[in-house]
Formats: sequence, C-alpha cells, structure tokens
Amino acid sequence: MFPGSIVKPGFNPLAAQTSTLEYNLFSWGNNSSGQLGIGNTTYYSSPKQMGSLTGWLKIGAGGYFTASIKTDGTLWSWGANNQGQLGQGNTTPYSSPKQVGSLTTWSDVSGGSTFAIALKTDGTLWSWGSNNSGQLGLGDTTARSSPVQIGALTNWYSISARAISAYAIDTSGKLWAWGSGTSFGQLGLGNRTNYSSPKQVGALTNWLTVSCGRYTVLATKTDGTLWVWGQNGSGQLGLGNTTYYSSPKQVGSLTNWLKAVGGYAHTISVKTNGQLWSWGLGSLGSLGLGNVTYYSSPKQVGALTIWSNIAADNYCSIATQTNGKLWAWGFNSAGQLGLGDTTNRSSPTQVGSSTTWSTVECGSFFTTALG
Repeated sequence: MFPGSIVKPGFNPLAAQTSTLEYNLFSWGNNSSGQLGIGNTTYYSSPKQMGSLTGWLKIGAGGYFTASIKTDGTLWSWGANNQGQLGQGNTTPYSSPKQVGSLTTWSDVSGGSTFAIALKTDGTLWSWGSNNSGQLGLGDTTARSSPVQIGALTNWYSISARAISAYAIDTSGKLWAWGSGTSFGQLGLGNRTNYSSPKQVGALTNWLTVSCGRYTVLATKTDGTLWVWGQNGSGQLGLGNTTYYSSPKQVGSLTNWLKAVGGYAHTISVKTNGQLWSWGLGSLGSLGLGNVTYYSSPKQVGALTIWSNIAADNYCSIATQTNGKLWAWGFNSAGQLGLGDTTNRSSPTQVGSSTTWSTVECGSFFTTALG
C-alpha cells in the first residue's frame, strides 16, 4: 500500500528496516562472475532460485557482484571480488553465497561498481572494496577487502551506491555524499571534485530517499518533492533539458514523488498514488513507453496506480506491483529481463505468473529479487 502522505524521519528508521517475512532469493541475467549466486557462471534468462537458503531481507546488486542481508542480520556476498568488494578479507571470487564475518547486526547494503556500503542496526555505516576515488568514505584512497566503519556516527538511515560514488541520509534528514564527483558533479556539492570523506549536500534537513544512476542522483524530500543532479546528456534528470548540474535541482513542482531510481541514462519513478513515470534515454525501450524515443521530462508509464518497488540499470527497468507481480522492460542482451529470451521490450512485460515478488535490484546486466 502507498502512504497517504510522506513519512518523515524522526522515528527509529533502523528498526523499520527489520522484517519477519521469509523471502527466497532469485536472480537471472549475466553471470560471468558468478554474481547470480547459483554455483556456476551460466547465464539464465528466467528467474533462478539461489539455492535452498531462505529468510532474505535486503539485496544490494553491484557491478558484477551481489551482497544480501538475511532476517537474522547476517551479511552474505558472492560474485566478482577483484577489488575485495565481497568483504571477505580476500580477492577470491565466489559463485555461491558466503557469509561476511559472523555478525548478526547488518540492516541494509548497497553496491557500487566494485565496492559496497552497508548499515548496521546500531546506526553505524561501513564500507569495503575499491577506493580509487575515495568512495569508501574513509578519508583516503586505499582499498579494503573487509568492512571498515565510516567515521563514528551512529545515526545513519538510508544509503545508495553506484559506479564510484556513495550517498547516505542520516536520521536528522541531512544528505551526505562522497567519492567521485569529477565527471558531472554527481556529488551535488556544486563542483566537480572527489571527496574521500562524507560531505553534506547543502544545509537542508528534510531528505527522505536517495538513489543513484551511473552518474546521476535522484532524491526525495519529506515534502514529496523530487530533486536531481549530475549527468544529463539524455535528459535523465527530467528537467526538460540536457544540461548537467552539480547541485540539486527540483523536478517540476509536484509534491507526490515517493522514490526514483536511475539506470545508465534513464530514470524511473513511483509516486505516492502508485503511478509509474520515466524519462531519459529510451533508445532500447528502457522507458517502457512503447517506443524508443528519449524524453527530458517525466512521462507516465501506462495508467495503472499499483506500482511499488522499482530498479534500473544499463538501459533496463524492473518493477513490482502491489499485487506481487513483477514486470520488466528495456535492454535484454543477457536475459536480464527474466522473460526467457534476449529480446528487448519497450513496454512493461510480466515476468512469469508469480504474485509473491517483493524487493528487486539490478546489477550490470543482471537482476536479483526477493519472492
């Protein structure tokens, strides 16, 4: 169900990230590094359950690796590990899930190209993997193959990582960014500079969600407004132009945005009324509008008002509905749409017939979902 109004931070958001639901984990698409977690490197164009383990709660799909948290608070990872992005203390790849340490206090995780950031239930923030642009937030550019705490704060709330940048919101509603900002000012700090420690984006304290595409960032505030910055060569910021911005810019004047996510050069978003919207590069059908046109302003995808969780990456889009159905569209070269083939789609197409899908995430040409 969608809330009738935007929920503000101020309660205990970390407690809200726990769940007693017992989900299975499914994955499909590119599996060149074992990132599907099914013990091999075979590609699959339909959802494949990852072993017999159950109780999955959170998933963070990175470049060619996956990290996931179970309801017991344990953290697991698999796939490519050339930069220590699995957090296992080594650079050995794994094609099946391997637990990261023995702690049972993990609550959320997000993957960049070759690094990851994660939250614990005590509100602390951790990172590991590559660090050439300071994306680990540890004040240096040294890679880590095991989780290391970022600073000493215990009030982190929401996280997002992509490419070589990272973002987080704390429980006071402040937004922070670090890592690479040189390409398009994607850190939102008004410049094109790298930062190896978290830097506050502006002075506002009403940020609610943050998500990033390859070099774009999309964030909502507690008043339901949507803000964007970074790369915009295909209109993926939704501002009616193709100008890049290094500081947050509001998308229109509406106050009913719930969440937005970015792919390589496109954006999809859900509103509080359950409508689905998209904009940016549509050349491979990634906007779901039935064509291959690009749009620099938001366009509604169909007329349904039951859209829920959304994910995007590399010209493809995946979304669940409140009825538990899963839909996919866009680029499908590795079977990442889960439709049993490698044919692109320009309109949402249902993945199988299951009605138990929950969270969904996209990595580089692969998809993973809870169901």
